[in-house]
Amino acid sequence: MARIPLPGPEELTPEQRKVYDSVLAGPRGQVIGPLRAVIHSPDLAARWSALGEFLRFGTCLPKRLNELAIVVTGRRWSSQVEWWVHARAAAEAGIAQHAIDAIHRGEPPAFEDADEALVYEFARALQLDGQVPTATYDAARERWGARGVVELTAVVGYYTMVSMTLNAHEIPLPDGVAPVLSPPETGLAPLAPAGQPARAAE
Repeated sequence: MARIPLPGPEELTPEQRKVYDSVLAGPRGQVIGPLRAVIHSPDLAARWSALGEFLRFGTCLPKRLNELAIVVTGRRWSSQVEWWVHARAAAEAGIAQHAIDAIHRGEPPAFEDADEALVYEFARALQLDGQVPTATYDAARERWGARGVVELTAVVGYYTMVSMTLNAHEIPLPDGVAPVLSPPETGLAPLAPAGQPARAAE
């Protein structure tokens, strides 16, 4: 159960309803996750929603890479709703299920695609250390340019805020959905370095 009220559509003020309706009309199509809490501050919710729509659907990164960065963030923070939504989205966008499962378990994920490995290591370093090693940063900037590296960083930062919001207010999963992550007893979840891709049989 959430720590704060989660008002339904019929309980919203006119200002809240305006935000709610704009989310329904947008690419999300539903109000779930952190917006259920943030709706208590309609001005914040409107800005939050606009930023979130861009960072999920509008960056210059391919969708699978965007979703991979979100999955890394959701796993680090053991954010149940974030993982439940974005692990599925990452798989649908083309991230291999075995890599998603490895991240889920805190084991080294193996990526056949170099771009996926680079995004994973970029997001992993930022989550673990609050910094990105020069070699990793330079590789990302060379691959996607200044815009790409700025947007990738923003995705990790925004979904960290999403995770914190979901966790702080204990926003529940949808009815009938069991928890999907096992958080550590203390602190944040580990993120193992990317593993080597499996070699094809000769």
